[in-house]
Amino acid sequence: MCFEDEAGFTRRPPRGRTWGRRGHTPVVTVSGRRSGRLSVAGLIAMRPGSRTRLCHRLVAHPAGKGKRRSMSERDFIALLDGTHQLIKAPIVLVWDRLNTHVSRTMRELIDAREWLTVFLLPAYSPDLNPVEGVWAHVKRSLANLAVVALDRLEALVRNRLKRLQYRPETLDGFIAGTGLALGNPTSP
Repeated sequence: MCFEDEAGFTRRPPRGRTWGRRGHTPVVTVSGRRSGRLSVAGLIAMRPGSRTRLCHRLVAHPAGKGKRRSMSERDFIALLDGTHQLIKAPIVLVWDRLNTHVSRTMRELIDAREWLTVFLLPAYSPDLNPVEGVWAHVKRSLANLAVVALDRLEALVRNRLKRLQYRPETLDGFIAGTGLALGNPTSP
């Protein structure tokens, strides 16, 4: 079973709590305008008897008018194909109702993969998706961090996600945080 979600990052850092000398509020000046965007799709894969895994795909979108600023259907399918290669098992995928997820092109790509079964989360229910915890964790680690270039931001996000890949207990915590009972059903 897999849960998928996507997030975006810009050079403008997420705000976080910090400290400073009394009476001197720390100020970080950042110009995030026209600096491009980083799109990330993440997938938490769980399998009985195996450790929980995090797979991700990053796509940098340089600044410019008329250029795409989000992931395409092909990007999402590449993530799913890579995950299938990694876990070597059929995938039951749960994801949100993003327009890219429910498009005709995506339905055709999904139908071409007999190993893939897709379920949609109810509308406006980010609390049911454990990948939201991954984004909160990564963005908290980047709070108040001003980066100079988009490629530096990409390296930082990739590093934070790589660290999470080696912490399956943290990923299990994100799943537990949803409140979903994902164990084997007990018989009466």
